[in-house]
Amino acid sequence: MKKVFDRFYNLIAVICCLLLIGVLLYAVSLLPSYGEENPRSVEVVERYVEHGLEETGATNIVAGMILDYRAFDTLGESHVLFTALICVIILLGKDKKNMRREYDSYYTVEAESYHLLQTDTIVRLVGYVLLPGLFLFGIYILLNGQLSPGGGFSGGAIMGAALIIFAVAFGFETVDRVFTEKLLKTVTFVALSFYSFAKGYVFFTGANGIDNHIPKGVPGAILSGGLILPLDIAVGFVVACTMFGFYSLFRRGSIGHDITFMDQQ
Repeated sequence: MKKVFDRFYNLIAVICCLLLIGVLLYAVSLLPSYGEENPRSVEVVERYVEHGLEETGATNIVAGMILDYRAFDTLGESHVLFTALICVIILLGKDKKNMRREYDSYYTVEAESYHLLQTDTIVRLVGYVLLPGLFLFGIYILLNGQLSPGGGFSGGAIMGAALIIFAVAFGFETVDRVFTEKLLKTVTFVALSFYSFAKGYVFFTGANGIDNHIPKGVPGAILSGGLILPLDIAVGFVVACTMFGFYSLFRRGSIGHDITFMDQQ
């Protein structure tokens, strides 16, 4: 029975791959020739440039494109980050039932203590100097996306890097007091849920010619661009949590509280 299922599975997999290849090749055949001007592409660019400020309320037309005109694309990218984080948690997460046994060995404890960079005076001093500025700059970039270069991805990356430096300089046990695995998953889920429902509402009302009642604000003001600012914040949280989650998982196999050399003392 298993052999029959395996053959059927392989046959279906080959058919799906061939269908996908055929669809992609057909789509490529419809593309304009190299060097040929594509009228549809030109129309889209003109629409963004000429009506972007009026329709999105954002002086940064790039933010208007990725969080208004093409907001579903950005939502997909955010879900890709979240899915990647969950996959890494599943693949690299430690078995907490056997973690104590793992750290019973003297050599394991010795190796863990050898890599505690927070005991280095220079590293801690660099952390004290850099972290306030990094967090402040990350927040500034995050809140500035609808006005000038910046936004959720870049601001979230800066704050994620600040969290990593914080863990390196002051130890995971300090970060674990606030930034637990449960908090990371909750923040990411809430951010993605808000993004999904907010843009789903706007696209539904816009597609049916109904006013969405969300003011765009005065262009150039901090509270402008309609939903672009809160969506930037949501994307920034997802990026920051994903970056720190990856680092924590690859460094010790978990995100929240873990058994380390310091815990054994």
